[in-house]
Amino acid sequence: MKLGRINHIGVATPDLDASIAFYRDVMGATDITEPFVLESQQVRVCFVNTPGENGTAGTQIELLQPTVADSAVGKWLEKNPLGGQHHICYEVPDIHAAKAWFEGLGKRVLGEPRMGAHGTLIFFVHPKDMGGQLTEIMETPGDGHH
Repeated sequence: MKLGRINHIGVATPDLDASIAFYRDVMGATDITEPFVLESQQVRVCFVNTPGENGTAGTQIELLQPTVADSAVGKWLEKNPLGGQHHICYEVPDIHAAKAWFEGLGKRVLGEPRMGAHGTLIFFVHPKDMGGQLTEIMETPGDGHH
């Protein structure tokens, strides 16, 4: 397996609208996507697009607000009520090959590949197997999407 670029850093928040205002008004973000609900993961989500250099896309910040308290992000916020970094996401060229590779190393893959917020397949690897960091693996989006 070949590690790809960091696609985004997931940030859980108890208030998506307040977080959007923070990134816009304090951090100076000028490119923030419209929030939408991702039912499969029980979150309301949007992306803050950071600027890239020399024609490259910057790394995105994925803002996540749970839509139900007992969702994965909701449970995480119970332990971290102010919110914060939830996960980091790396791109790979082949999601199924990456899953097999991680499992072959004895890493705990959390579920089967499923559709993520970018409209491409994803899975997560347990933080205890990834140096304490919940890690999302995402198939590189096609058609120039971020």
